[in-house]
Amino acid sequence: MSRRNGAPLKADELGTESIRTLLMKYALPGIIAMTATSLYNMVDSIFIGHGCGPLALSGLTVAKPFMDICAAFGTLVGVGASTLVAIKLGEKDYNTAGRILGNVILLNAILGSLVMAIGLIWLDPILYAFGASEATIAYAREYMEIILIGNILTHIYYGLNSMLRSMGHPKTSMVATIVAVFINIVLDPIFIFGLDMGVRGAAVATILSQAIAVVWQMMIFMNPKEIIHFHRGIWRLDAVITKRALAIGLSPFLMNIAHCFVIIILNNQFKQYGGDMALASYGVINRFVFVFAMIVMGLNQGMQPIVGYNYGARQYERMLRAFELTAICATIVMGCVFVLGEFVPRWMILLFTHDELLLEQTIRPMRILASSMLLVGFQMVAGNFFTSIGMAGKSIFLSLTRQVLFLIPLALLMPLMFDDPIQGVWWSIPASDTISAIVAAIMIYVQVGRFRKVNI
Repeated sequence: MSRRNGAPLKADELGTESIRTLLMKYALPGIIAMTATSLYNMVDSIFIGHGCGPLALSGLTVAKPFMDICAAFGTLVGVGASTLVAIKLGEKDYNTAGRILGNVILLNAILGSLVMAIGLIWLDPILYAFGASEATIAYAREYMEIILIGNILTHIYYGLNSMLRSMGHPKTSMVATIVAVFINIVLDPIFIFGLDMGVRGAAVATILSQAIAVVWQMMIFMNPKEIIHFHRGIWRLDAVITKRALAIGLSPFLMNIAHCFVIIILNNQFKQYGGDMALASYGVINRFVFVFAMIVMGLNQGMQPIVGYNYGARQYERMLRAFELTAICATIVMGCVFVLGEFVPRWMILLFTHDELLLEQTIRPMRILASSMLLVGFQMVAGNFFTSIGMAGKSIFLSLTRQVLFLIPLALLMPLMFDDPIQGVWWSIPASDTISAIVAAIMIYVQVGRFRKVNI
């Protein structure tokens, strides 16, 4: 294994170790971390659902796309920079890889500050546009005020975790996430119930846990023995690095923004045709699916440095093997959503609420949304594959097909085709998933053919 400053370069194993072994090594920490995060979100909803009631769940559903938009700006920097780092390490360009770290901190601080200021100034109008009603606006406002105040910390937390994975420390990244999640879960009941802060307490617990994790991450990057660490010369925005990182990160950013925009459309459709209880149903189902989607995201995190490194090293067969294994695992994971959602939906919903009206209104929608889950895992991996090799345009197109080009028109038109319009809103989601999965399969087939021609 090659060395730099006397230290072994762990990233070099990405080009030599067995793909199956690498995927297990890099994906497992990501899966554990993402599962922990998703379980936190589920536990958070359980506390709020049982402690504050169905309207609080509706308020949380309204706040979620806004919170996701804030996080998307962190993704814009974090995913783009970490992908660029993986490619640069594959090219043995350690100087540029080091300067990327400084740019991650600076860009996240700038974007985080702008998002916080804009969000706090126009908070109520944004929440009403996202589907809030007079009955739910207070819950959504209390939650988002705290999340926005801590937005810079959130951006830096996710950005540094992405960097840790790309420089060969997936377990360290996992531990950072688990520590934050554990602290979050411990603080949740203290702030929500003990201090009687309600949904505001859940937000405070989230920001405090991330602040503690950021301090620990900073200590790791202060170690001069790390491949990438804090030192003089990196604390200056580099136009080339910034442009390249943002270009690569644009795909997942647009994917997240598109997803948030779709959620806003769906929230308003649910509110129009089903009221606040339909919004609460959607929130419950989203939290359930989110647990498994985060596992797929963990798989994607494991795949990203493997694919990026081998793409940079022009080892295309290894790169394609990593994609293939990840896609198979993702399909199995989302298959669990299909089985649980179709056959035992009541038990899944009971985790979040015992409100009988909400329970009865959520069972059929859960079965509808679960019907297409066998296709969703592959679609998620396909989009991430193109991001990992720097083909941002193709990844952006894939994200837009599922979440904008298909789902929005279907969500607006399909309610007009049903006697009960709310059923049309629910069915628009699996219809979009099916069409977009077909498009993703075609694009992957064409791209794989091109890579294999180069290898001949």
